[in-house]
Order: sequence, then C-alpha cells, then structure tokens
Amino acid sequence: MANGSGGGGGGGGVRMSNNINANNLNTDSSSSPVNVPKMDALIIPVTMEVPCDSRGQRMWWAFLASSMVTFFGGLFIILLWRTLKYLWTVCCHCGVKNKEAQKINGGGDTQADGTCKPTDEKEENVAAEVGWMTSVKDWAGVMISAQTLTGRVLVVLVFALSIGALVIYFIDSSNPIESCQNFYKDFTLQIDMAFNVFFLLYFGLRFIAANDKLWFWLEVNSVVDFFTVPPVFVSVYLNRSWLGLRFLRALRLIQFSEILQFLNILKTSNSIKLVNLCSIFISTWLTAAGFIHLVENSGDPWENFQNNQPLTYWECVYLLMVTMSTVGYGDVYAKTTLGRLFMVFFILGGLAMFASYVPEIIELIGNRKKYGGSYSAVSGRKHIVVCGHITLESVSNFLKDFLHKDRDDVNVEIVFLHNISPNLELEALFKRHFTQVEFYQGSVLNPHDLARVKIESADACLILANKYCADPDAEDASNIMRVISIKNYHPKIRIITQMLQYHNKAHLLNIPSWNWKEGDDAICLAELKLGFIAQSCLAPGLSTMLANLFSMRSFIKIEEDTWQKYYLEGVANEMYTEYLSSAFVGLSFPAVCELVFAKLKLLMIAIEYKSEKRESSILINPGNHVKIQEGTLGFFIASDAKEVKRAFFYCKACHDDITDPKRIKKCGCKRLEDEQPSTLSPKKKQRNGGMRNSPNSSPKLMRHDPLLIPGNEQIDNMDANVKKYDSTGMFHWCPAKDIEKVILTRSEAAMTVLSGHVVVCIFGDVKSALIGLRNLVMPLRASNFHYHELKHIVFVGSLEYLRREWETLHNFPKVSILPGTPLSRADLRAVNINLCDMCVILSANQNNIDDASLQDKECILASLNIKSMQFDDSIGVLQANSQGFTPPGMDRSSPDNSPVHGLLRQPSITTGANIPIITELAKPGKLLPLVSISQEKNSGTHILMITELVNDSNVQFLDQDDDDDPDTELYLTQPFACGTAFAVSVLDSLMSATYFNDNILTLIRTLVTGGATPELEALIAEENALRGGYSTPQTLANRDRCRVAQLALYDGPFADLGDGGCYGDLFCKALKTYNMLCFGIYRLRDAHLSTPSQCTKRYVITNPPYEFELVPTDLIFCLMQFDHNAGQSRASLSHSSHSSYSSSKKSSSVHSIPSTANRPNRTKTRDSREKQNATRMNRMGQEKKWFTDEPDNAYPRNIQIKPMSTHMANQINQYKSTSSLIPPIREVEDEC
Repeated sequence: MANGSGGGGGGGGVRMSNNINANNLNTDSSSSPVNVPKMDALIIPVTMEVPCDSRGQRMWWAFLASSMVTFFGGLFIILLWRTLKYLWTVCCHCGVKNKEAQKINGGGDTQADGTCKPTDEKEENVAAEVGWMTSVKDWAGVMISAQTLTGRVLVVLVFALSIGALVIYFIDSSNPIESCQNFYKDFTLQIDMAFNVFFLLYFGLRFIAANDKLWFWLEVNSVVDFFTVPPVFVSVYLNRSWLGLRFLRALRLIQFSEILQFLNILKTSNSIKLVNLCSIFISTWLTAAGFIHLVENSGDPWENFQNNQPLTYWECVYLLMVTMSTVGYGDVYAKTTLGRLFMVFFILGGLAMFASYVPEIIELIGNRKKYGGSYSAVSGRKHIVVCGHITLESVSNFLKDFLHKDRDDVNVEIVFLHNISPNLELEALFKRHFTQVEFYQGSVLNPHDLARVKIESADACLILANKYCADPDAEDASNIMRVISIKNYHPKIRIITQMLQYHNKAHLLNIPSWNWKEGDDAICLAELKLGFIAQSCLAPGLSTMLANLFSMRSFIKIEEDTWQKYYLEGVANEMYTEYLSSAFVGLSFPAVCELVFAKLKLLMIAIEYKSEKRESSILINPGNHVKIQEGTLGFFIASDAKEVKRAFFYCKACHDDITDPKRIKKCGCKRLEDEQPSTLSPKKKQRNGGMRNSPNSSPKLMRHDPLLIPGNEQIDNMDANVKKYDSTGMFHWCPAKDIEKVILTRSEAAMTVLSGHVVVCIFGDVKSALIGLRNLVMPLRASNFHYHELKHIVFVGSLEYLRREWETLHNFPKVSILPGTPLSRADLRAVNINLCDMCVILSANQNNIDDASLQDKECILASLNIKSMQFDDSIGVLQANSQGFTPPGMDRSSPDNSPVHGLLRQPSITTGANIPIITELAKPGKLLPLVSISQEKNSGTHILMITELVNDSNVQFLDQDDDDDPDTELYLTQPFACGTAFAVSVLDSLMSATYFNDNILTLIRTLVTGGATPELEALIAEENALRGGYSTPQTLANRDRCRVAQLALYDGPFADLGDGGCYGDLFCKALKTYNMLCFGIYRLRDAHLSTPSQCTKRYVITNPPYEFELVPTDLIFCLMQFDHNAGQSRASLSHSSHSSYSSSKKSSSVHSIPSTANRPNRTKTRDSREKQNATRMNRMGQEKKWFTDEPDNAYPRNIQIKPMSTHMANQINQYKSTSSLIPPIREVEDEC
C-alpha cells in the first residue's frame, strides 16, 4: 500500500502511523461507514453508497495523465501531420520539376493533333475539394466570431459557462482535494459535466476554424480546456473527484473586456484598458491561489504527501495578495517545497504586476469621469439642458435668476452638460442646489452625451456664450455648431442660445429645423447691449430700468429715507404676462390700463392683440382705437407673480367695491378659469399657438393706421420718389457715403459748434474685434423720430477701427467721425463734449487682457478724464451741463430757453423727442429750491455719460465720491442705479426670462432696437447693409409706433402735480389726456434732502406706487405716441435757420462758424438775428392755439402763453447781450 496524505483542505483528519494495515479497513464489515475522519490525511473517504477503491488508493495521477495525454498526444499528431505534409510537398515539388523538365524536352503532354492535354478536370476537382473545406472552416469561424448574432450569443454563453464552472470550483474547494463521488447523485458534478461537454464542442469549432492548428493548440484557452475537460470524464469513470487544475478556469476572465465590447458596453479606450488590467490581475491572482491551494493541501509527492497543510482556497487568495504587495504578515505561509518554489517565482512576476497594474488601475479609476452617468427623468417634472460656457460666474448668475423665489415653485430640473469637470467652487455650487441641479461631463457635439442627458425629452436646451472671449466670431461659431448638433439629434427641441455678434444671427436661419414659431430664440448680446445704451442716449437711466425689469431681484427693505430706499422698491419689480379677465373685454387699452393701475395696483404696458386674420401682434401702449378682446394677453410690471393674477381674477360684479387689491381673488362667478387657464405665468414656459408668425422673429409690433389719423399731411403729400427711409420704413436712411466725407479733423471740428449731439468714445484698433456699432446707431435713427429730431452722432476713436465698422454705418444720416483718442482732451473739446446730450464710452479691446481688473482700464480712464475737464461759459445759452429743465416742446435754441434765474437748460429733458406741448414760461415763483448752481456747472462731472464695463467690480472706480463697497452687486451700486454704467452681465437674466416667457424677449427687443423687423434682419443677412425704399403708405405706417420719452415736471401741463402731487394722478392725467403711459421716475439723488445740493446725479425709480409723492425736479419715463405733425409744427416754430437758433438740441444740428472773410457781415447778421428773436418772442406771446389738426385726445390744443415778467425780460436782454459775443451760427443740414 502506498502511503499518502489526503488534501484535507476543508477538514484535516489525524494522521495514521505507517504500520497500520489497510486490512483494518474491513475488520468490521457490519459497520456501515468506515471511520473516515481518522484516515482523511492518508486515504480517500469511502462509503458503501459510493463504490470506490477499498484500499483508499489516490488516483490523482489518472486525472493528470488524461490531461497530459490529450495535450501531448494532440501536439504530437499536429506535428506529425505537419511533417508528413512537408515531406509530401517536397516530394510533389520534385515530381513537378521532373515533369516540367520532360515537358521542356519532349514538348509536354500533347494530343494526337499536337495540342496540349486538357488539365481543367484535375483543377476543377482540386477547386471543389478546397471549396468544401473552406466552407466548413468559414462556417466554424462564423459560429465562434462575434460578427453575427449567433456568434455573439455563443461567445457570451461560453464565457458565462466558464464563470459558472469557476463558481463550481469555488464550491468544491471546501471539500478534500480528492474524494469519492457518485455522478448520479452529485448535482454539482452533473452540472460541471454538462458545462464541459459544451466546452468540448466549442473547442472543436475553434479547432476547425483555426488557420494555424499548432498555435491554436498552444493557446491559453486551449491549455485551459486540456486540463479541465478530460478530468471530468475521468471523474465519471472512476466515481471520484479530483480538484486538480480546475482553477485554470479563472484564466477565462482575461476575455472579460472582449465580452463587454461585444455587448457594446465598453466604448471608450479608458474603460477598455481599465477592464483589461483588472481582469488580468484578478485572473492571475485567482489562478495562482488555486495552485497554492492544490499543492499545500496535497503535499510534496517525494515526501509521500506527508508535509501537507489544510488551507482553504480563500486563505490562499489572502496569501497571494499579501505576497504580491510585499507585506507578508507570516500568519499564512507555504510549507510544501512545491508551494515555496512557486512562491519564489510568483513574487518576481506578481510583484512586478502589482507594482505596475495597481497604480495604473487606480489612475484610471481616478481619471474616470465623476460626472459620466446618465440623467434619469423624474415623472411629472420637466428638465432643461444648459451647455456652452459653463463657469462659476455664468452658472451662479443663471441659477440666481432661474431659481428666484419670485417665480413661485419652479418645477424644472436643470441639467448642465460640459466637457470639463467643474472646479471645487462650481462643484460646491451644484451641491447647494442638488435638488434641482445635476451636472454631467460631456459635449453636445457627441450624440452619445446628448442621449445621456435625455435631450429628446428635455423641455428646452439653453446655450450660454462666453461674453469675455477674445474672438466673438469664433465663440458664435462654436455655439452655432452646438445648435446644429442638437437639432440634428432632435429637431423638435426648443433652443435658446446667446450670440455675441449681430451678424452671426443670420447663420441660424440656415439650420432647417431652426423654428422661431416653436420657441427657438437667439439672444444677441451686442444687439441688446448697444440697444440699451442707445436708449439711454434718448432717455438717460432707461438702460438700468429695463435691465432691472427682466432680472429677478429680491426686495430689500430700507427704513431710512435715502435714495436707495426708493430705488430698491423699484428694483423689486419684474415683467410678467397674464391673461386679462373677461371684465375688461370691450374697453380701450387706456381705460383698462388706468383701471388696472388704480384698482389692481398693476402696471400694464402692452397687450398681445389678434387681428381679424388671427395674427398675433404685440401692441405697446396702443391708443383708444384698440379694444380688449376675449383672452387677451397683457404685459405687466409687478413685484410678484401672484400680484399679476389679479388681472385674471378681476370680476366687476364681485370686486368693483373692493379697495384692497390683495382681496381680489378667484370668485365663483368667473367663467374663464376652466376654459382658458393662465398658461403664460412666469413659472411656466410660454408657448402660444400661432404666436410667432414670421420666419425669424417674435410677434410683430402693430402700428396705428396713419390713414385714419386726421391731418396726416406728411403721408398724403409724400414724395414717393424720395428715399428717406429704409425699405421696411423702420429707420432713417440715406445713400451710402464714403467715410472720407464724414471725417472731421480736429481743426474742422473746433470750428464747428456741435450741440445736442451724441459723442461715442470708442477704443479699438485694426486688430480689435468688431462690436457692431450699427446696433448703437439704429435705435438713434428709428423712423418714429422726425428727421430734425435725430441727434447727430460723432465717433471719436481710431480711424482704422472705424473704417472696419463703416460698412454697416454708411447708410445712416447725421454721422461724423473725428479720428483721435477719447483720452485726448483736445479731441473731446473739438467735438464740444460739454454740449452733448450723451457721451457713450465703449471699448473693443476689453477681452484681450488676461487680468479681469484691467479689462475696463480704458473706459474708466476716459470717464475720469471727462469728469475732470473744465469748460468756460462763453457759449452762454448753448451750454448743456446744468440743471435747468426746458419745458417740453420749446425750441431749445430760441431765446425762450435762455437762462432763467440761474437755471440753464438740460440736454435731455424730453426724451429723445420734443413732446409737442406748449407750456408757460418759467416764473420767479417756480424756481427750483433744492438745486444750487455754482461755477461747478462748467466741470465735466455734469456731462451725461454711460460707460460700458466688462468686469462688474470695476464699477467702483467710476465714481470717486460714492461709498459703494467693492463686493456690492452691480445693480446695487450708485453708477448703475444712476444709469451711468452698464455691464453686459445684466443680460444673463434674459436666458431664464426667455425660457419662462419668450414674449419678454420680444418686448425688450422691440423697445431697445428701435423696431427691428424680420424683413430687416433677413435683408441684413443677405446684404449686410440697409436698403433704401420709397415712401409708401405701407412703409410710412411703420413710423407710427411708441417710443420711450422723459417728461419734465418743473413746468407745463403737469407742473401742478410736480410740486407734491401724487404719481398716480400724474399717471391717469397723462394717460387720459395725451395717451402717454408713465412707468418710472428719474429723480435727483439728493432730492429727499431738505438742504440745497449741488449734486446732479439722478437714479431710477421703477413703477412707483399710486400715492408716491413727486418733486418738481423729477423726470418721468413714459411711452408716448408718434406725432405726425411734429415736423410741421417744428417748421412753423423755426422757419429760418440762418437768422435764429432754429435747431433744438434734440435736432442735433451741426453749427459751423464762418471764416474771418465774413467778419464784415457779422454785425449785420447779428442785428438781423436779434430782430427776428424779438419778433418771435412777440409772436409766441400772442399765440393762442397750436396743433389744431391733432385729435382731441392727442395733445393740448389751447395752451395760454402767459406774459413775460420783468425778470424774464431781463433774462432775454441778457441773452441778447451774450449772443452779441457769439459769431453768427450757420446751420449745416445733413447731406441726406
């Protein structure tokens, strides 16, 4: 009997002494089972139920022999076949050579007729044979490849069964290494047998498909089959099981990455590499552990298996890990010689693998995208995708406005998609809003990433632009590509994108699925930014008011009576939309507007009106001829979305006698709540069926029909052959002018008296990005101004830069260029900056500087330079930097506007237009008590300026006398509240405002662009320039649209309300009498002080309450109707431009001083002018009736001009004496 040690890995028994006779096993034949535990280390357990070797002889060699015979036998056969084949080939090659030699000598195989014998039959047989073998081989190759569905299923099934066989090995490893088993009763053996039969069939397929049988035989997978499949059949035959080399099945894990690629699970190189490294490491680890488990539980054969030790498989796994990591605790170690020898070599390879694989695995896991998952949509909750320029600043500004509490419950989840992982600050921001914000790393240009964020089910996709990039055109191109990618993936998705340059908007029209009717919008930052600044030239402070209206601001309550208190009360107002109650149906817009303001405490500025053709149009402050229809949508200014609901809930029967607007709630008698729900509240996305009826614009602005307005002689007597407007009739137009004709040298500008003009200081050079000055000029050339009301525009800057911009400006009248620099005081004095209505400071070099704090250095230096300038008072009445207030409608160049009691006129009192209201002259009793004018009126601090900033924090440098904290938000700073600073960052709020209500963008764009139409945008996209058009009734009708104006309260029809009156009374009077809709106040900063102040700064108050008290120095923001007869009245008031100051500051006329050659005639001209001035004053004193051709409700007809007081006459005489010092001024009309 051979002595041996049983592999008691699971439960080692007590070793028996060598002198025990095997016959003792049968001494007690009557006992059922043999006492196995005492012989576990030496013999195989045996029972009567499992027939096995009664002597306990180990048969491990039989299992191993089956594998070795199979491997080496097959290898021998392959080598023998190759040898025979080689010898056969050599023999055949020699025979062929002999036959060829015979053919050469004997002429070859010929037939009787001398022709060659046919060999086609032989070749066909060979081809048929090769074809049959190839077909079988190809069939086997297809079966085992992953190129077909059958092949993929087979490959995956083989891998899954291999893992199953490995699991069975893990289960059997708890049993002895070798034990007797009955195949019919052992369930795991039966399963393992079935698996191995399948592996045998698969091995056959692989063998048939193999091109090189020898290399196939030596493959790892083949070796695994050799040492795992045959032992199973031996186990069935011998009724015993040997754990043996079944651990080699762990090597199949190496193919795990291939299987995942077949299933299209692994797609990226990093993921494939990571799975490869992990699978190789784990399979090597498990395989080595299996070998240690085998030899340590079996012992060394030359030691008669006496030096074995019981170790479980998982203890061996632990041993291999601590060995690879070079830790080696020593609690588990190898005792057998085979085990130790294996460990010596394994340490060399395992340590190298551990040192290289583990760090690389950790690196790949660390570099794995933390935000690489997929979005899971929540039922009943919408989500939007935000992409583009994702930074801490852009995201924080967006979330602050989008998730503002005034929007009520925003049930929208925000999904950010960006290809760069967020930094720590941005990550912290996402975590603070984790309930509504998710971030995923990826690109919208990748369809896979779009699928991850569920773009097909998203409510909208918002694309943010980098406003501070060095190349705006490149940034726009990137965003356009994002739009193309998103639309290509899902054409129906709604997209709202930011664009930097106006001319790039045309490229969006080239995208077939871009549809304005479905809510797609492009927010052009340059168009809106310069439009806001242009409107500030017409109504100072308007840019601040509009910016605050579409931005969500929280109400900050201040108890002290300071200017911040009233400013912040207005800042809390936003723009909302809501359907009007049926109680308003049939009423005119002014009547509804007055009722809503007085009773509901809401301000309605516009409505969505449906014409007879069911076309939707937005009407801003329409006249009495517009009646409210059923289901009309109103545009409101309010502090909360809940307040706007009053307009929908209002019921005349139930709420007519209610004085508290908070009590106006839904009543039982209303009929429209269920029929027409308010779907346009700001907390919901606004979608109106048929709202957008043009290919690339929002709802158009409806004009009044000018043919229905009496006395419209301008249209009736038009000259159809004269092109004064562009082809759409929306803007003043002139033939293209060469830039050389509008260039003024410094000497020429110094000899030209400019007054009431707009000075644009522009920093830029030949390399600077274009900012699109056309968007600044277009609102100033809107056709709802008469030609004489247009302000002359003078650009001061680099000629090289302005040449690049001139192509878009050469069709606008009254534009001049002074080559120079805004930092030169000589250039500024040459353009009479102290007489301008507004000075605009822009820079095209802001985005080329890395340091954010230095981006605005040029604009800040120019602003401080102008404020520090000093001007003398030799111009007299033409000086434009004081605090006086010209009564609306008066000719500012006339003696009527001369200094009265030390109060000189201010440049921009009536908003961009001379409101045709004739008011009484100022009397000594109506002087302004709170404004003290001193010699400081000659300094540059009184020049109206608006400065564009890139970095919000730089606003602290504009005003040296304010107390703004550097960390104060922009909207809370004094320069922004006063309308003297504007930053493009305030436009970020338009993204969320447009998403919730796309009509807001339409309204804002209509107000600030001067009325750009879809036709005009399409024309500019084609020709990049305005096209002149003939004056037809259709184009001239486009002039009849509202414009923003500023109304002075110091004198005129509203003078009685300006001194302590209520704002609500002024609102109702202006609306009833003149159809002017008031919506804000531009008040002196120190107007609340009881002591006189020399400060001329003003701040904006948006939508004051009804009982708000007015002061005489207030300027009122209002929406006024277009006056068709202002030009004719103008002509009647100033008929001689050569004898008097016939042009007001609003006309922006250019005055030129004659040369010295005309000095002999100067005295005569002066005398003539004085006579005409005196005649004109007498005529104005006798005038009783004005504008008799206007409608009754348009403007006042009979305004009495009171006689001049003695002091007034003295002022006029002072004007005459002053005018004698001024050279004759000749009005130079524009060439157009």
